[in-house]
Amino acid sequence: MRLIACHACHTQYDVTHVAQKKIRCRCGEMVANRDLEAMEPRLFRCASCSAQLAKDAGQCDYCGSQVERDDYKLSLVCPECYCRNADDARFCTACGVTFAPQSVEVEGEELPCPCCGCLMAVRELIGVAINECPKCKGLWVPDDELDFLISRAVQAQEESAENAERPLEPRKKSANPFDQRVHYRKCPRCSGMMARRNFRKTSGIIVDQCRDHGTWLDADELEALVGFITSGGRPQADAFMKELEADNLRQKMKAAAMQAQIEQQRTVRTGERQGVGGTLVEVLFDLLS
Repeated sequence: MRLIACHACHTQYDVTHVAQKKIRCRCGEMVANRDLEAMEPRLFRCASCSAQLAKDAGQCDYCGSQVERDDYKLSLVCPECYCRNADDARFCTACGVTFAPQSVEVEGEELPCPCCGCLMAVRELIGVAINECPKCKGLWVPDDELDFLISRAVQAQEESAENAERPLEPRKKSANPFDQRVHYRKCPRCSGMMARRNFRKTSGIIVDQCRDHGTWLDADELEALVGFITSGGRPQADAFMKELEADNLRQKMKAAAMQAQIEQQRTVRTGERQGVGGTLVEVLFDLLS
């Protein structure tokens, strides 16, 4: 867990999966989302009850909790004094502050679910603001955030696999699109019919995409996409990420070229109008003189 605290009201926020560089605190202050420079652990108080600890104590005399001294397990940095603590600590062992993080508010609006019509609340998922249906558990990923969301999900799964005793098998690697029932769904923003796309052309995982507004994922489809990418091992995931970066670069270059063409056409039309306008002014001047 990664915490930051507001310098004005000292409200804590869990920003473990928050990508925003700044977040707005409930008191109105803007809080920088940055990594804190951790200090060496200082064991003055119990992490479970905040009672004072005796020197070199192995457990708390008040509540009986074990005192964690393994540096590898002290990953939670106190947002007030920057001392390292155990990730499940309730209190800082140095300054005694209570760890009570609040969730980061995500800007956005409720949207109707393309599948069952329920209103989907906005929530944050691995640093991306998405809408989740409370009934069917589908996800609406806005604009072009799908690639970023998948890359963060792949990273999170790889990190969890490194800490696991045995590698986790992907829940779903691929599927046959012809075995799936066809459902055309409307975009929750523009109500236009979304196109059905076979993710990466060979996955067999069909996602619904609106070209202008975003992508709809049925329940567990995000996990299936991640499973498809990671099932081939790290080289395939690296190749996927490089291809994503190349696709993003091509899209940006294409958009820049289109914008330049539009500006050029606008300049030509403006020049033509100015030429016609000058001729008309001269004619009117001759008529009135």
